[in-house]
Amino acid sequence: MKISLPFELFIGLRYTRSGRRSGRRDRFVSFISATSMASIALGVMALIVVLSVMNGFQTQVRDRMLSVIPHIQITRVGGSVEDWRALAAAAMKNPEVTGAAPYVNGQGLVSNGGVVTGVMIQGIDPAQEPRASEVASTMPASSLASLQPGSFHVVLGSVLAARLGVYPGDRIALVVPEGTMTPAGLIPRARTMTVSGVFSAGHYEYDSSMVFLNIEDAAALLRTGGPMGVRVQTRDMNRAPQIARELIESLPPGYAARDWSVENKTWFAAVQVEKRMMSIILFLIVLVGAFGLVSTLVMTVTEKQSDIAILRTQGASPGSIMAIFMVQGAVIGVIGVAAGVALGLLVACNLSSIVSAIEAIFHVEFLPQSIYLINTMPSEPRAGDIVPIALCSLALSLAATVYPSWRASKLNPAEALRYE
Repeated sequence: MKISLPFELFIGLRYTRSGRRSGRRDRFVSFISATSMASIALGVMALIVVLSVMNGFQTQVRDRMLSVIPHIQITRVGGSVEDWRALAAAAMKNPEVTGAAPYVNGQGLVSNGGVVTGVMIQGIDPAQEPRASEVASTMPASSLASLQPGSFHVVLGSVLAARLGVYPGDRIALVVPEGTMTPAGLIPRARTMTVSGVFSAGHYEYDSSMVFLNIEDAAALLRTGGPMGVRVQTRDMNRAPQIARELIESLPPGYAARDWSVENKTWFAAVQVEKRMMSIILFLIVLVGAFGLVSTLVMTVTEKQSDIAILRTQGASPGSIMAIFMVQGAVIGVIGVAAGVALGLLVACNLSSIVSAIEAIFHVEFLPQSIYLINTMPSEPRAGDIVPIALCSLALSLAATVYPSWRASKLNPAEALRYE
């Protein structure tokens, strides 16, 4: 069964591939057409790859961050919590809360030999902490059980341990600013601690500056008088801000709740701004392809003036002429967008292997861990990014065909055939 196409579609498709077997000028137009198609494909591919990398980067940092910090922290304003179990029970009444554990935090200095560095002190209850964070899963060679009350054992981040040159069983000095007043002034308090374990969250900031103590040892060292609050784990980390607001409404007055997005608000806001700006910058590549498409159609209209005139004399309407060139532009746009999406997904889904191969061949490091927090190139293609990119690029390509096609429909047949 032979299928007949509308003549506008048939001629538009013919013009799209006419350069393969026509004269030199037609081949040049075909080259400009291919360049426009490649520009659109390159822009779409670049957008998909870059946004996928930024999505993966944000997800990896967030997940590694939440392996050692809670989804929500509930604190009592202006003092320690007298009964943390009652506070945890109140938080657990929310169906979205899966666990809660007490904590104490503060700042200090650790030293070993001539190396001194600042640290974030986290006092935890080893028995309760697995309910509120995943820090136990980041300690393959040790466990939190070594943090017994009165033992003054400490678990260090892997980067911090390497910087200090210590291993489990070694001793370090921990100094806290809450000191003792003497006639000579305020003297910071120091305590010798035994390294009992090392954790590795894969997040440089925490691996290089966080230490875990038993909550009773931390409270005694920091003189907090007891737990400062409870750390809360939720079913869905993305709903933590809403759950934090619900907890504030259900808890007695005098308590505050901060979710993980508030604790790291500046970092996540910076990533969103960078993602937005990169989208705008890379979309300019697609815009260049669209301008190339306009040039292609203008040159095609100029070359095909006699053909247009003949079609008009045979009864073709201005709308049909316009449709012919819009079909040509649409085909170029669709092929360019489709190729860009396919190439973008291919690169984004295999980016880690590609980057690893390039690093091995050229002996370079694209992501220094001390700068980018992670040392592998993450990639997370999302339909929520890819679909808008494809639709916007396609709409821009179609919009670029309107003016040249309209000019073609306004061509006067008598003027076009005067010198033929």
